[in-house]
Amino acid sequence: MKIATNTLERLEFDAVCRLLAARAVSEPGRLLATNLRPLADDELVVLALTEVTEARDQLANGTPPLAEVLLLNGILENSAAQGSVLSALQLQDVGVTLATVARCRRWAESLPAEGRLARLCDQLAPLELLANRLGKSLGSRGELLDTASPELGDIRRELRQLKGRIKQQLERLLLDDRVSECFQEQLIRVRNGRYVIPLKADYRGRIKGLIHDESASGQTLYLEPEQALAGNNRLQQLLQEERREERRILLQLTDLVRQFRGDLEQNEALLARLDLRFAAARLAEEYDGYVPELVAEPVIDLRSARHPLLMVTGSDRLELTRAVPSDLRMLPTTRTLVISGPNTGGKSVALKSFGLLLLMVRAGLPIPCAEGSRLHLFAALFVDIGDQQSIAEQLSTFSGHLQRLRQILELAGPNTLVLLDEAGTGTDPAEGAALVMAALEVLQQAGAHTVLTTHLGRLKTWAAETEGVENAAVEIDPETLQPKYRINYGIPGASSAMTTAQRLGLPRRLLERAHQLLGEQPQQGNELLLSLNRRQQELDHLQQQVEQEREAARQLWQMRREQLQKLQQQKTRIYQQAVQQAEGLIADTTRQLRRLRRAPEVEAGAKGQVALAAQLDDVRQQLDPFRPQVKKQQHNGRSIEVGELVQVFPLGVTAEVARIQGADVELRVNGKRMRQQLGQLEPFSPRRFAAGSRKKPVAVSQPAAPAAQQMRLVLVGQRVEQALQQLERFLDDALLASLPQIEIVHGSGSGALRQAVRKYLAAQSVVTAFYAAAAENGGEKITVAELGD
Repeated sequence: MKIATNTLERLEFDAVCRLLAARAVSEPGRLLATNLRPLADDELVVLALTEVTEARDQLANGTPPLAEVLLLNGILENSAAQGSVLSALQLQDVGVTLATVARCRRWAESLPAEGRLARLCDQLAPLELLANRLGKSLGSRGELLDTASPELGDIRRELRQLKGRIKQQLERLLLDDRVSECFQEQLIRVRNGRYVIPLKADYRGRIKGLIHDESASGQTLYLEPEQALAGNNRLQQLLQEERREERRILLQLTDLVRQFRGDLEQNEALLARLDLRFAAARLAEEYDGYVPELVAEPVIDLRSARHPLLMVTGSDRLELTRAVPSDLRMLPTTRTLVISGPNTGGKSVALKSFGLLLLMVRAGLPIPCAEGSRLHLFAALFVDIGDQQSIAEQLSTFSGHLQRLRQILELAGPNTLVLLDEAGTGTDPAEGAALVMAALEVLQQAGAHTVLTTHLGRLKTWAAETEGVENAAVEIDPETLQPKYRINYGIPGASSAMTTAQRLGLPRRLLERAHQLLGEQPQQGNELLLSLNRRQQELDHLQQQVEQEREAARQLWQMRREQLQKLQQQKTRIYQQAVQQAEGLIADTTRQLRRLRRAPEVEAGAKGQVALAAQLDDVRQQLDPFRPQVKKQQHNGRSIEVGELVQVFPLGVTAEVARIQGADVELRVNGKRMRQQLGQLEPFSPRRFAAGSRKKPVAVSQPAAPAAQQMRLVLVGQRVEQALQQLERFLDDALLASLPQIEIVHGSGSGALRQAVRKYLAAQSVVTAFYAAAAENGGEKITVAELGD
């Protein structure tokens, strides 16, 4: 991003970085947060925001173990030269970092594989060879272990044994009654790496050996007895061998670190980046951050935005209530936004918020704003905020502003955002306003977008009359004239210098005299602006009430809808339970009647069969109320029944209603069947029915008597469940009529009905065989079933 050197300082971006660093858990993460800068590449901005969003989603599920990540830059630089040797503690830092890498990779296993954080952790190099070697060689306190090499283990084993033998020799001498009076105390000491015993000075020469040292008082001599000379000499030799072997091991480990230096540097960068993303997520949680929609058109539309630094408490914690939310808006049709209003009303805070929030998004940080916000990633940002006075450079306040303005005019171009605070001040108001208006015209011609604050009335008038320029006013309370730190767009604001002076406690007599000197016309202008602001606030309040009422109505409608859905679900559940109970009762009764038919006491003659069929019909009629009833379909307030003649709009023909299934109606037209939606049909008035349709029974399987029983059941066009119910009843009637064979016409269609029919027949013990009809008789469209006892 193209910015001037002092822009970050003017907008206090470094203060945001300090807040971010305080929420990192590792030293590399804190260093990266402290040095964070806006990103120039838009794709990198989107990537950073995506990673922060994922990190924020993971805060409740557990964060990666990053607390033990250490800075390795200095260590890796020390290992760069050939022959350099790292200390065991430095090598331990490398091992700790590699252990953190392994833990982070395990933590990422529970993340979605396509997520950015998972990919980030997948880039971490485990370096198992180096990690295993360091783990085998170094202890938890940074010491070299005996397992670092076989040679070191042998040397240290011999050292332990030798030290034990020397101590035993000296202990025997200390406990010898013949010389025990010669010793100051029965303790073994070490002087110059050799084991000695404390001898009283009065007994010098009593015991043969070497004197290595004496106490400060001269009363105690530290003697190495001749019995321990050989052991101590070997001890010194082994200690030298141990030091040589330790250096050789450290040299090998350093060479290994040097070999993987690039991977180690990448791991440190990735872990620091991971820590930075979670620090940004924690910060965003505190100020209720949101990632605005990034748009290509030059627009700033940040809803309920807050300046993050206004929320900071004394302990670097954030409180939302400390900052008043305000809409920051610059639509594509606006090239220049002129913000005016009273002093201490929040103009400068709003201006800085425009710049700081843009910088934060550019740096990959969510910003404190509401959902629905939009932001264009301007490629350049230039600001003129604060006093540019410099005694060393002989710059006054006004000349400092002019010099900075000249630099901005030279650098600004398309996709540039310019922020000017108190433009045109420090000189004659008329001349200052003219200079600023000319500069703004140059910026507009260059394709830049500008936000400025001002008290100059001529600039407010120019903004109201110039295309592409919009006025805005910081909001004040119409009763108390206290600032409310929000912005009203489309109207200029009154400076209200007298009101500000009164609020800050200037003497009343001074204010009265100032009013006299000001005259009536300027006061009337201020009162007009205050009136406009008051009216704007009333309209905003009214709009807010309408929005609240609309939201309340929407919530009420949603609640009613959910209640209706619950009632419908409850109704459906109860209906299904009733249907299941009724169907169970029907199935039990049918099984009982089958057993009755097979009972030996039932007459085999025709008279008995007719009587049994009549009983079956009576039972079915009693159970019919339990079956689900098909309601008559309503069409424009009128019901349509089976057998009724209707007109088919799309075809312009008259058809007979053969079957009604929900919103679908099966029709007969010239001996053929077709389906139409209920809305495509129009009944005749008065009603007309097909010849004999009211006298024909709807059910195909209701026989007049077993003697007249038909051998064929037509199921074409029916649903599987309904067709199987008819097939069950038809099979019962056929068995009662002692029919040897029946035919079931199911058609071809998708084949689902044919499969269901044949599956049902295969499960019936009374069906001895079933097969497709001959080709000339219908083929696969008809199934023939043979019945037996």
